[in-house]
Amino acid sequence: MVQYANAGLDASFAALSDATRRGVLEQLGRAEASITDLAEKFNMTLTGMKKHVGVLERAGLVITEKVGRVRTCKIGPRQLEEEMAWLERYRQLWDARFDELDKVVEELKRKELVDGRKQRE
Repeated sequence: MVQYANAGLDASFAALSDATRRGVLEQLGRAEASITDLAEKFNMTLTGMKKHVGVLERAGLVITEKVGRVRTCKIGPRQLEEEMAWLERYRQLWDARFDELDKVVEELKRKELVDGRKQRE
């Protein structure tokens, strides 16, 4: 089995695989927030939210800054270009496959129409 090593993609997709983490990213896209605020918004413990933020931080999707006793989170510098490029390759592959399937379906419809005419004659 061939294995592809791309730690950046793995970390990003692992981080994005969880609904809470996606929600955190959406929230931080609107405004910076403390871990405490995020934990309250998502109705979870502070420890649980710290773990989610840590996963996002390791993936480069979130950065945190501690000022005094408050750790503030904001969207990280990554723009997900590599992830978008990876997804785009598969979108193009599936588009091509669906185009070919459309051609097969149209040919079958055409054949069915011709065969129906021949049977009536």
